[in-house]
Amino acid sequence: MAHNHQHNMVNYNRAFSIGVILNVAFVIIEAVYGILAGSLSLIADAGHNLSDVISLLLAWGASVLATKAATNRRTYGFRKVTVMASLFSGVLLLVTLGGIVWEAVRRLLHPKPIGGLEIIIVAAVGVVINTFTALLFIRDQEHDLNIRGAFLHMAADAGVSLGVVIAGVIILLKGWLWVDPVMSLLIVLVILIGTKSLLRDSINYAIDAVPKGIKVEDVKNYLLGLENVDSIHDLHVWPLSTTETALTVHLVLKTDLLDNDFLSNIQEHLHDKFGIEHSTIQIETTKGDNNCMLSEEC
Repeated sequence: MAHNHQHNMVNYNRAFSIGVILNVAFVIIEAVYGILAGSLSLIADAGHNLSDVISLLLAWGASVLATKAATNRRTYGFRKVTVMASLFSGVLLLVTLGGIVWEAVRRLLHPKPIGGLEIIIVAAVGVVINTFTALLFIRDQEHDLNIRGAFLHMAADAGVSLGVVIAGVIILLKGWLWVDPVMSLLIVLVILIGTKSLLRDSINYAIDAVPKGIKVEDVKNYLLGLENVDSIHDLHVWPLSTTETALTVHLVLKTDLLDNDFLSNIQEHLHDKFGIEHSTIQIETTKGDNNCMLSEEC
């Protein structure tokens, strides 16, 4: 598992570095052409792409910090930083979208002439760059909230850039200046829809909610179905990071005989069946009084 984790970090570093370099270059090109052409769509998309670069850097830095060893003060290390980065990225996205909406409304009220051909060319380049960047993260986006965030941002940007191309064609053919701010508002709507689940999951991870894809009831049924298990209590399942899940539980056994295979088999099953990498299990027995302070049934 350590080898796979190291291999994943190498892949992450390569994907993040390529994505950041490509998008920084594109942001500069898009912003310059947007100012020269007077296009709010290009400037808005450049601003959003810049926020995506920041988000990529945050996710990249958090993934590196998460590999740091635990200390006496931080017994889980820096794993939770990945959740904080994901949440901050979502907040940053909302601020950026608010700025786009404000400028789009102003441009609707006071339309200005823009260059349609420049929009088409620059945004078309954006479609290629954002699609390529999204493909860098597509394989691992189901297993890591940060990677999913990077993938969704880049995939949304590819769609947004395609929308900007369409706006440029319409302006070039029809001269409808209102298309530019309207397309900007559509950009905001597309991004909000595409990232709603990311924001929701980031908040849930931040408050230690049960990670998506794990049903606590199924975990309970599995534990209660184990041989010699009479009852369970103090069951908790929460995310250690955007990629790791932890569990703690007290098992009350009908016997006081125990071997290490019993615990290791449970841990292995929790990992393979539910994706829980870090499980801590306390054993108690039905013999005598149970003075566990957390013995209230869950």
